[in-house]
Amino acid sequence: MIKLSELSFIASLLAGIATFISPCVLPLIPAYISFITGASIEELKNGKGSTKHTLLSALFFVFGFSLIFILLGASATYLGALLGENRDLLRVIGGVAVILFGLHLAGALRIKFLYQERRLLLPIKRIRLGYLSPFLIGLAFALGWTPCVGPILSSILILASAQETMHEGIMLLGIYSFGLGVPFLITALAINQALGLFTQIKRFYRVIEIASGVILIIVGILLITNRFQMIIGHLVSIFL
Repeated sequence: MIKLSELSFIASLLAGIATFISPCVLPLIPAYISFITGASIEELKNGKGSTKHTLLSALFFVFGFSLIFILLGASATYLGALLGENRDLLRVIGGVAVILFGLHLAGALRIKFLYQERRLLLPIKRIRLGYLSPFLIGLAFALGWTPCVGPILSSILILASAQETMHEGIMLLGIYSFGLGVPFLITALAINQALGLFTQIKRFYRVIEIASGVILIIVGILLITNRFQMIIGHLVSIFL
């Protein structure tokens, strides 16, 4: 039987991928790649940029947002441990929050504060600090709060708060960052093919939002009823 922690890791990986293809992130990916590499999108499409430079810039960008997400995961687990005596109450409150996030994504409920974006103001011209620049931009990206990233990331942080050790919380957000970072690296190295794929994905934005919302609602219900491990474990055993 797959353990609850393993199921949480699978959910975290899928959440990272869902964040990447969300309407709030996917359209901005080419612009971020252009900004961190210092090359225009046309130059990247024509292969004029250095592959090594593009890959290293993308890696440092991923390292930047991964650091923030991992720190958030460690903090969430630490907070959950402090409230260990009230773990059941925390699980129920977290489940309710995940359901609300799911309803928000599905369009059944609009939570106003999730529409507020917090972004670090970046200079029009990229400051030349070597590969420190894309790292800092990655930090800024992680600190931004968007309608799509907020519900998904918050739900993973709630799962992190339910982990028994800080190591598990760090792993959970590390895997989330992996799910978000790998598609970004692939896009940076294959911008032409990625742009064509992005155009196709855009047609299904609403479907993606609804599907993500429904999944979050189901996860929230399972957390409230304390049946997350049992039901998901049975489903996994059927297909594996």
